[in-house]
Amino acid sequence: MRSKIDNEVLFVHRDDVPKYNKQGSIVRNSYFWALRSIAGRANSRHDWEFEIEVWIALQRMLISFGESGYLPMRETLLEFDEETESIPQDLRLVSTRIDSE
Repeated sequence: MRSKIDNEVLFVHRDDVPKYNKQGSIVRNSYFWALRSIAGRANSRHDWEFEIEVWIALQRMLISFGESGYLPMRETLLEFDEETESIPQDLRLVSTRIDSE
């Protein structure tokens, strides 16, 4: 999920967060509600925001859902571009860098 950090807030691109689907997978819908429950802002018109206070919970949640085997890695991994100076310790286990090219 394309991500960036600004002023100790993690922003996850709105197109990359899971979508709720009433008829969809129980795991995917649970993932949507779990992420939404700790997000500071979570709606379809804006990037989702996660304050620094929930980063450790976010990391644990991403690891747990990633290990379930029901979701692809691209949906449980935070992707930072090369302009990100450093990835915070609380997010390193669930993060990677991507080329902007």
